This record gives sequence, structure tokens and C-alpha cells, in this order.
Amino acid sequence: MALIRTCAVARGWTIPLLRSERSVSRFVLACMALGFIALIGSAGTAGWFVMKAQDHATWVEHTYEVERRISTLRVLIERLEVARRGYLLSHRQQTKDTFLTTVKDEVPLVSDLRRLTADNPVQQQNLDRFQALAVQHFQLLSRSLVLADKAPELAAAIFTHDQSLGVTRDLRAVTAAMLEEENRLLEQRIAAQREAVNILFYVLAFAGALAVATAIFSILVLRRYTGSLVASREEVLQLADELEDRVEERTRDLSRANEEIQRFAYIVSHDLRSPLVNVMGFTGELEAATKPLAALVDKVEAEAPQLLDQDAAAAAREDLPESIGFIRTSTQKMDRLINAILRLSREGKRVLTPERIDLGQLADAVVASLQHRLDELGAVVTVQRPMPSVVADRLAVEQMLSNLVENAVKYPKPGVPGRIAISAAGDRGRVDIAVADNGRGIDPRDHERIFDLFRRSGQQDQPGEGIGLAHVRALAYRLGGFISCKSALGEGATFTLSLPAQPTTQG
Repeated sequence: MALIRTCAVARGWTIPLLRSERSVSRFVLACMALGFIALIGSAGTAGWFVMKAQDHATWVEHTYEVERRISTLRVLIERLEVARRGYLLSHRQQTKDTFLTTVKDEVPLVSDLRRLTADNPVQQQNLDRFQALAVQHFQLLSRSLVLADKAPELAAAIFTHDQSLGVTRDLRAVTAAMLEEENRLLEQRIAAQREAVNILFYVLAFAGALAVATAIFSILVLRRYTGSLVASREEVLQLADELEDRVEERTRDLSRANEEIQRFAYIVSHDLRSPLVNVMGFTGELEAATKPLAALVDKVEAEAPQLLDQDAAAAAREDLPESIGFIRTSTQKMDRLINAILRLSREGKRVLTPERIDLGQLADAVVASLQHRLDELGAVVTVQRPMPSVVADRLAVEQMLSNLVENAVKYPKPGVPGRIAISAAGDRGRVDIAVADNGRGIDPRDHERIFDLFRRSGQQDQPGEGIGLAHVRALAYRLGGFISCKSALGEGATFTLSLPAQPTTQG
């Protein structure tokens, strides 16, 4: 090398060689500088889009808050009407106090809504109309309460001919319009948020590609400093190990929290059952006591009618049995809800046992268990083959599939024989089980809420408490899967249950 350098100096090559090295170095440094400038610009752009996404998220949360306030306002409207009706029927001071308390709660809620929707002239107009109707509503209801106090015998006539029912319907329509406006804004804001996130991903992808190019040039310049790179790599590995430890710790914490929630639900439901049993028992005793009481009233009416008060007779013959029937219906519903909570809690604690399942055989078994119901309704269930197998908990998959098929049978389109198809397909390590029907369909706005506990959609003409689909989603999550719905009103519905082909349990 020394000899070559000596020859180069002797022949006058030194200056060209130095100039060439400097040109290459300048080129590399210039490319690195441009790369870092572009990276800084990309980082700034990414930061700006992150702030935009956060801003959109804030507006989305704002919209949800407005919707919650509107829903609360709708509840207050119904509570006013219920309290008024209760007072007209019973003349109890408690119902009147409920009416006055609800009126007081309504005023600050409307003020909050006006403040939250100050930037929306449509909602401001809706609130103006609501307040005008609310004043009229309050005046009509108050007038009926005062008249009922002065003339209790006119309570039924007040209840039948009162004009407040029309105002109540107008208030419902206004709040429904407000919810529709917020849903429209929510869709726009979610779309804007998604657009900002998508652009952010593109910027990050560009920044990543630029980082790779800059790293290549950096290696050319900084190859003598590999020692520091190795040290940095070791530090990154250490941070990765720490991150894995933190993730495992958080996972354990979440599992413990989930167990505590399930335990709490079980304890609460179990403790609620004892007083409920007492209420149901005493209701039975009251119901049994109404018969001799009615017989006594009949006897008094026959032997000494001057001693019988007509209101007391009506209470013994009609009001008391009606009230007891209402209590019995309510306690039975509460008993069903408690049983559902207990069942969900037990399912959450049950240990899953993965095994290979032939979905075709399982679907046949589910159809056979519902055959009597199918024959009654004239419905037909078709199991489309071939079907893949899946490794999962058999009982959980059977419960989910049975719930979906039973729902499809339960809600047919009026006048149209039910046709249900069960199919399954595997792709990329997952198995999708679909249950499609030609029933009445589901409003697209309800596609998410139908999976919430105790929530139902459409006409409530079938027995149920809104638990089945919530149970299906909970089981799907535990198996590492999810469930989705595709439907429109009058066009049937397709529920797709997506599960991993191999077991992946979730708490």
C-alpha cells in the first residue's frame, strides 16, 4: 500500500484520488443530510396527523357524551309521564315527589346540552323547540296533577283525555331527531378520524422506507463505529425483554381483574336472589289472600251494601289483583335476568377444553335439538357441506351455534317460511362459521348494540331478555375469535362467527 501511495505521489495521482474520496464523502453526507431532513419532515407530518387523529377522537367522544345526555333526557321525559300516571292512579305523594325531582333534573340537563352543542345550529334549533314543548308539557302535567288533587274521581278522565300525550310524542320526536343528528355527526367524525389514521400510516410507511435508505448511507459512513451499534442493539434487546415482562404482568393483572369482575357478578346475583325469593313468596301469599278478600266484599255487598265503599270494592276486586300480577311479572323477569347473569358468570369461570370438532356433525346435532320447533314453524335449516374442522371447546361452540340458529328460527319474516343455512370455511388459520336466514332482518344501526347485554332490536314480539348474542360474543372472545352481523331490514341476516383453527383462549 505504501508502495502504491509512493507511486501515486510520484506520478501525480494523489490529488485526483483525494478529490474522488472527498466527492464520495460529500455525496454520502449530502444524502444523509437530505435523508435526515426528510425524516424530520416526516416525523413532523406524522406528529401533525397524530394531533389531528386525537382531535377527531376528542370530537367523537364529545358526540358520544351528547348522545348520552340526550338519552338521559329521553328517560326523564318518560319518567315524568310515568310519575304523572302513577299519581293519577294512586295519589301517592312519592310519585308526585318523583315528578317534581325529575322536572328539576331536566333543566340543568338541557343547559348542558345547549353548552355542548353550541357549535351546532341544528341542535340549537332542536333545543329551542324542545324547551318550548317542555314548558307546555310541564304546564299540562302540572294542571292534571292539580285537577286530580281537587277531584280524585276525575283521575281516569284526566288520564284518558289529557293533551299531554301528544306533547310527549312531540318531545320524543325532537329527541329522536337530536339523536339522529348526533349519529350523522358521529359517522362524519369517525370517517375523518379513519382518514387521518390512514394518512398517518402512509406517512409512517414513507418515513420507514426513508429510514431504511438513510440507514444504508449511515452504514457507509459509520461502519467504523459498529461497537456503539452493538451496544445499542443490546440495549434494545434489554428494553424488549423488559417490555415483554411488562406485557406479561399487565396480562396477569387483566386476568385477575376479569376474575374479580366475574366473582363480583356471581356474588351480587346470588345475594339478589334471596330478597327476590322473599318478594316472590310474599306475592304468592298476597295473591292467595285476594280471593277471600274478594269473597268478603261480595258478601258485604250482598248483605249490607250500605257498608261497602265502591272505591274499596274496586280496589279489592281489580286494583289489588292487577298490582299483584304486575309485581309477579316483574319479579319473574328479574329472576330470569339474575339467572342469566349467574349463567354468564359460571361460563366465564368454566375451564375450556379444546378438542377437534367436526363442524358438520355439530351442526346436525344443533338442528336435531331444534327440530320440534322447526316443524311447528315450518322452517327448514340446511347444513352446507363440506365443512372444515376446528380445535376449540365443544360446549362453547355448540352453545354459540345453537344460539345463532335459534335466533334465526325465532324471528322469521311474517308470512314467509323460515329458511336458514349453516356454512363454514377455513382461511389463513381461521374458521368462519356463518348462519344466514331470510327473516325480518336487523337495522344496520343496531348491528353493534345487539351484542350488548340485555339489548334487543326491532319489534319485541318474541320472548327473551337480550342475553343470547351477548353470551355468543363473550364465548367467541374467550376462544380468541369474534362475531359480526351483516343485515338490513326485510332482507334477512347473516351472522359470521370467526374462530382460530387452533385454540387461543382469552381469559
